[in-house]
Amino acid sequence: YGVFASVLTIGAMVGAITSGRLADTLGRKMTMRLAAVIGIFGWLSVYLAKDAMMLYAGRVLLGYCTGVLSYVVGMFNLLMFSCLHYWCIYFMALFGFSRISTLCYPSYRAFRRSRVSKVAGETANMGRETEFKVSLQKLRGKDSDISGEASEIKVVGVGLMIFQQLGGINALGFYTSYIFSSAGFSGKLGTILIGIVQIPITLLGALLMDRSGRRALLLVSSSGTFLGCFLTGLSFYFKAQGLYLQLVPTLALCGILVYYAAYSVGMGPVPVPWVIMSEIFSIDMKAIAGSLVTLVSWIGSFGISYSFNFLMNWNPAGTFFLFSAASLVTVLFVDRLVPETKGRTLEEIQELLKAST
Repeated sequence: YGVFASVLTIGAMVGAITSGRLADTLGRKMTMRLAAVIGIFGWLSVYLAKDAMMLYAGRVLLGYCTGVLSYVVGMFNLLMFSCLHYWCIYFMALFGFSRISTLCYPSYRAFRRSRVSKVAGETANMGRETEFKVSLQKLRGKDSDISGEASEIKVVGVGLMIFQQLGGINALGFYTSYIFSSAGFSGKLGTILIGIVQIPITLLGALLMDRSGRRALLLVSSSGTFLGCFLTGLSFYFKAQGLYLQLVPTLALCGILVYYAAYSVGMGPVPVPWVIMSEIFSIDMKAIAGSLVTLVSWIGSFGISYSFNFLMNWNPAGTFFLFSAASLVTVLFVDRLVPETKGRTLEEIQELLKAST
């Protein structure tokens, strides 16, 4: 199960690495068409699979499609507007396209703020550190020292992607039914209840994003995922120790529902980290940086989804306590390093980044 769940993320990592070059060579629109065709072949492979290898091949193709789209769709976010985004992201989240839809968070305000060249965006590719720094130097001026600022930006962007995955969302997403069953609760009923909770909370998070601020939502979301994982871990601890066995299924259900509700309001499926990423990077840097954080996100997704089975075999309670600890570290990271980007210009955000570090 670990290989089957995580093989999709391997394809996504390859897609993230090659997406920049494809976008440069074929253009954004043609790259998306190509990714869609690959996705169709992926679903056909899964549907027509006769053995495990064909299933794996289909999952890899689907992962590649998702990895490419995760990068390229974000390049169109200048064409989107806030009111449209909120409704699109809500309905797309219902059908499981949250990662792609949220990459389209509008950058219209950033477009008005920065009149910079888009040459770097047209030459985006993985690992191109020189272009990243050249783009930032062009924005700040040739006499400005941008070494510290470039590091600060990457710490925030990459850090948010890492902590988003370390909270265990892909483990819970891939193994929801298994987790419920292990705790003695109906996997089918638990999955239905998650959908009932997640849909309105997702809409609430989208509506609050421009009202309460990004940072506040991240703090609330990561605090909630900490509580949810802690309660779930506690339920497995009680089960292992033979304590309060009649409460174990209810405690696990409450923990997972709290986790999903908290995650939905901030970390996803309206992921504020992707929104902040789109606001801390200038238009020149957005393509290069977007490719980097997309790859980091998929690497984290692979690590969590692949190791979850081994962790559960090791210690179910300990697994969720580890996730809760990661969420607690996320709270501290956001509190100390992540600036509030709502309604602020790029220059104001950079000043906040300097002050926080």
